Amino acid sequence: MKALLGYIGQYFRRLDKLLFLAAAALSVFSVILLYSIVVNGAATIEVNSSLYKTQAVAIIAGWVIALMLSAMDYNKIIKLWVLYAPLSIILSLLVFTKLGIEVYGDRAWIDLGFMTLQPSELLKITFVTTFALHLSKVGDRINRLSNVLLLCAHAAIPTIIVILQGDDGTASVFLMIFVIMMFSAGISWKYILPCAAALPFAVYFVWTRVMKPFQKTRFLVLFDEELDPLGIGYHQRVSKTALGSGQLFGKGLFGGEYVKVPEAANDFIFTYVGQTLGFVGCMAVVAILTYICLKIMADSRIAKDDTGKYLCVGVYSMICIHCILNLGMVFGAMPVIGVPLPFLSQGGTSTLSMYIGLGLVMSAYSHSEKKYKVFYDGG
Repeated sequence: MKALLGYIGQYFRRLDKLLFLAAAALSVFSVILLYSIVVNGAATIEVNSSLYKTQAVAIIAGWVIALMLSAMDYNKIIKLWVLYAPLSIILSLLVFTKLGIEVYGDRAWIDLGFMTLQPSELLKITFVTTFALHLSKVGDRINRLSNVLLLCAHAAIPTIIVILQGDDGTASVFLMIFVIMMFSAGISWKYILPCAAALPFAVYFVWTRVMKPFQKTRFLVLFDEELDPLGIGYHQRVSKTALGSGQLFGKGLFGGEYVKVPEAANDFIFTYVGQTLGFVGCMAVVAILTYICLKIMADSRIAKDDTGKYLCVGVYSMICIHCILNLGMVFGAMPVIGVPLPFLSQGGTSTLSMYIGLGLVMSAYSHSEKKYKVFYDGG
């Protein structure tokens, strides 16, 4: 018993408690927000108690997974990629079968009967872990052309899958994770500068030859909302109205007159924060999200090896890009591409993927000492 208590005490001493508590606080707040949306009828579509109950279950499951992962050696977890990587890809390909569900033009969900699953969210974690391992294996040889091409091919596989699903938002997240992790690994300017020079031509080609009219509209409404006054233009106009309606301290979580916003529980949940808690509440949420991102980057600096470093950078990239794209949509500065706000937006798969990523970062933090083992086996 004494030995067991010693192991437990050691575990909690090494646990990244502040990082976990920051994310947990946002998740608890998420359930409160969703409950408020249901009670106040603040969404444009009818919602019921399953909205916040499902979220609560996903959050509790995420907490358990994150705490378990933090006790395990992330290197051993990542080396199991031969098991979970093929599974993630298979699940992502199932969306193209009869199990696939199309929502707002994106065929990115599968119906398992008792629940729906968005495989691309799990694919993000798979990509971060396998790419971190790939970068650590390459090491100082990253700037060899053969290695650069292989790394690009590694990133292209999940990106192409989600593009075929019609999920432009997730594809953007994959692309930015790839770019940030490559920078962190020390990719040479001899590759960066030609890519930067070719970027305008690539953008022109994609705009004229690849993008469909509705995809172009997502960008054009940023400059003229009347181009789609009942669709995307309406979304961004009403989101900005709702966001500002709370003024400094908001209308309160219960009993106010709220502006109904499309996807108020999902991609536009930050507008509801603005309505209920005002500018002060919005700044508090942004402050906690910023802390989470900065803490993960700080953890990357103390990781015991390159795999841990790149793992933290990848999770940081995933969370940070989600925040930037989501808040950009809400403020009308970026196109509406369906990216949830980490730890706040409703979505079971998204919540679980964020906590899996957080658990791996906590593992890198806990195991930052080379000789450290949570469960010492005497070997």
